[in-house]
Amino acid sequence: MITLSLAEIAEVVGGRMHDIPDASAQVTGPVVRDSREAGPGSLFVAFVGERVDGHDFAAAVVGSGAVAVLGSRPVGVPAIVVDDVQAALGALARHVVHRLGTTLVALTGSAGKTSTKDLIAQVLRRKAPTVFTPGSLNNEIGLPLTALTATEETRFLVLEMGARGIGHIRYLCELTPPKVGLVLNVGSAHIGEFGGREQIAQAKGELVEALPTAEEGGTAILNADDTLVRAMASRTKAKVLLFGESDEADVRAENVRLTDTGQPSFRLHTPSGASDVTMRLYGEHHVSNALAAAAVAHELGMSADEIATALSEAGSLSRWRMEVTERPDGVTVVNDAYNANPESMKAALRALVAMGKGRRTWAVLGKMAELGDEALAEHDAVGRLAVRLNVSKLVAVGGREAQWLQLGAYNEGSWGEESVHVSDAQAAVDLLRSELRPGDVVLVKASRSVGLESVATALLETGTEGEVAAR
Repeated sequence: MITLSLAEIAEVVGGRMHDIPDASAQVTGPVVRDSREAGPGSLFVAFVGERVDGHDFAAAVVGSGAVAVLGSRPVGVPAIVVDDVQAALGALARHVVHRLGTTLVALTGSAGKTSTKDLIAQVLRRKAPTVFTPGSLNNEIGLPLTALTATEETRFLVLEMGARGIGHIRYLCELTPPKVGLVLNVGSAHIGEFGGREQIAQAKGELVEALPTAEEGGTAILNADDTLVRAMASRTKAKVLLFGESDEADVRAENVRLTDTGQPSFRLHTPSGASDVTMRLYGEHHVSNALAAAAVAHELGMSADEIATALSEAGSLSRWRMEVTERPDGVTVVNDAYNANPESMKAALRALVAMGKGRRTWAVLGKMAELGDEALAEHDAVGRLAVRLNVSKLVAVGGREAQWLQLGAYNEGSWGEESVHVSDAQAAVDLLRSELRPGDVVLVKASRSVGLESVATALLETGTEGEVAAR
């Protein structure tokens, strides 16, 4: 973060200083909410959680070198006390972003946000110093914490924005006003919370509504292949740039294909030229993500050749998102267990099939959360798709939703041992340990709450006798 005195911070956040012997003391380190990350020059933000109260760690963080605590009550060490810690954190982020004058890129969408954010960051940092959201810390706490890691050297700030309802993205844009806004898609993720895709579109479109006008340098980058996203052009006064495989897209892909290992290859077209891309990531769904990243990079001054080179060399920066690992015995494990929704689940199945040509393929799938009344139909559809794609074996893991996955496969014609339902992750590991053969490809995917990453971890661990060790 830029250097600020405690007096300046107190003024920005409307706080009261307690037990501060020197108001001119400087915060020169990071702003953190995890006491383990506190160090010399840092500012510790104390939140009261369901199980842990950050104020209880105040003395320890100051002992570690933190300059002060930002909290909701005095703690006996240097502190700035506010009525609302979350609002104060947001105000501090807004102040720092305004002072820096960094070009802020914000993105949202139902699926692919984190993968696309990682691609954008890897492309832009070839041009200039870039700060971006780590993992998927895209809410009202994670977003300002990310913004506060920017420094005077930061040229681009790339922020992922999530939403659980109407007004959430509008609030995030007030904290960190974007110049470039990217909307990827409107899908079924969190549809149970929103109530329908139209409501999701309303929420996601708050991003383009928050952009500056075209005359002021604002740009809305929209998916030409998603009708609900494309319609958002009418909700902004910013310049509109379209990406997609549509002929009408300003940034588009032609001659899309998958390599023998399931990696997408295509001809990238931008208004400034064309160039070939072959990605290191797996699955055709990454083409849309790459085009979105290319549109951002084009708008910020990069050439088609520069963009294509960066996309071809980009990898995955976030855990458990199509992580592909080959065991010594030739079994390939695809860990995509960070999260799941209907769109990403279907994309992962298609990637599995592309990677597994001529090999046995396993889809180890679990619950997709927050689908509301659509849950039965969506799980049934995924089970059916696994059969249509000729996945060798579906392993549905968990309770009711997993049963729906297996039932969908059964109703689509998977009557033998092509699909099976198991109770939990350990049962899935036991089954795979006994039945996997060299050369098999295993996809593991479910919503984060299911914890199926433990299956992938177990498959990649070997015991003293060469067997897979289950946790």
